[in-house]
Amino acid sequence: MPATSQPIGTILLIEDEPMLRVILGDHLRDRGLNVLEAANGPLGLELFHKHRPAVISLDLRMAPMDGHEVLAAIRETDQDTPVIILTGQSDKQDVIRMLRAGAFDFLLKPIDDMTIFDNAIDRALERYELKRDFARLSQSFLAAGPQNPEDFGEILTVDPRMRDIFRYCEAVAQSGEPFLITGETGVGKELLARAIHRSSRRSGAFVAVNVAGLDDQTFSDTLFGHVRGAYTGADKAREGLMEKAWGGTLFLDEVGELSTQSQVRLLRVLQEREFYPLGGDTARPLTARVLAATNKPLTELRAGESLRKDFFFRLATHSVELPPLRERKGDIVPLFRHFLAQAVATMKRPQPKWSDDLEALLSAYSFPGNIRELKALSYDALGRCDGETLDLRAFPHLSNVAPESPRNQQEIFSTLQQLPTIRSATEALIAEALQRANGVQKRAAAILGITPQSLNERLKRA
Repeated sequence: MPATSQPIGTILLIEDEPMLRVILGDHLRDRGLNVLEAANGPLGLELFHKHRPAVISLDLRMAPMDGHEVLAAIRETDQDTPVIILTGQSDKQDVIRMLRAGAFDFLLKPIDDMTIFDNAIDRALERYELKRDFARLSQSFLAAGPQNPEDFGEILTVDPRMRDIFRYCEAVAQSGEPFLITGETGVGKELLARAIHRSSRRSGAFVAVNVAGLDDQTFSDTLFGHVRGAYTGADKAREGLMEKAWGGTLFLDEVGELSTQSQVRLLRVLQEREFYPLGGDTARPLTARVLAATNKPLTELRAGESLRKDFFFRLATHSVELPPLRERKGDIVPLFRHFLAQAVATMKRPQPKWSDDLEALLSAYSFPGNIRELKALSYDALGRCDGETLDLRAFPHLSNVAPESPRNQQEIFSTLQQLPTIRSATEALIAEALQRANGVQKRAAAILGITPQSLNERLKRA
């Protein structure tokens, strides 16, 4: 039977003491981890080769194979899986021998304090995830695009920078670590979060919540839930969003608006991977992957102006910054056509026609509201269209798109120590216009305010 890959969090216990094996196994399961158990070395190796666990807890003194032999057999085919050695004898030479053979950690029995065992397991899981993420990331960047582009199919783009973002997101999608998405309002941060969830192949639901404006009490109640009698009016227990997203993804939008106290509470949950419902004294494991988004710029976040630095760096274990639409000029026209087709279907209107000049003007507009503004503009334009053709009367926003005043043009050149020649300046303007027009000369000419024939003549002379 071929080896199967277990979800992140699978622990293999190879332990010949039945009582200890039960205690450790039940403790790890209470934390929400998957556990495999083996009573001896040969059975442990069989489970290892079949399931490829994330971490192995290995007893040193066993028969018929001891821990030395089992570890050596594991390292013949696998150099990365962390192995934690448990033994009742503190032989210094054994410790040195096992560490040299590739053991990750070494714990002494009896384990009176489970936090020591938990800390060792958590460190081993973090190492396993980092190595797995690095391998995926390296493999992803050897490819031209995401291996499963359908996961990102809701995001319409032809921009190479966005393709690189998709590849990175796919590479770290199955990591259990937090992921922070930054970018201006309206660039599609929640769409990307949903794409990451699809790419993760998590079995649980995608649960989204906008945390802006939530006070500390409401934030805690919304995320963690409460037990009956937790506060006045809590006449029955309530399940929080962290439990509703069990085994799935919890998306926190506008996380940059959280109060300092709420940041501290969430930081502890991310570090400990567990939470307490309000009024409860029993910890519940965090099994959801946390994604977050904010429109705050990265420079501000790194400086600790909006978020505590420790919270930011924990939340941004993985992170991307989505570029604004004005930096993705090639996406404007395809998105406009897409949204206009949606508007036609929704409003049950005939498909209008429009000129290349209109597309050129759209491409020249800065779209401060990004994709959300373009969608609203497209729907509004169809509503304003009173014939078969869309013209500028349907786009009052575009009345602001005009050549800069002579004063603004002069300010551009006043910053230069050395002026360009007329020839080089003209070539640069034409190149920029062609880029914004996706190579369509008619659109580029409209942006430059000249006729297509004049542009064609200039290109021939270049």
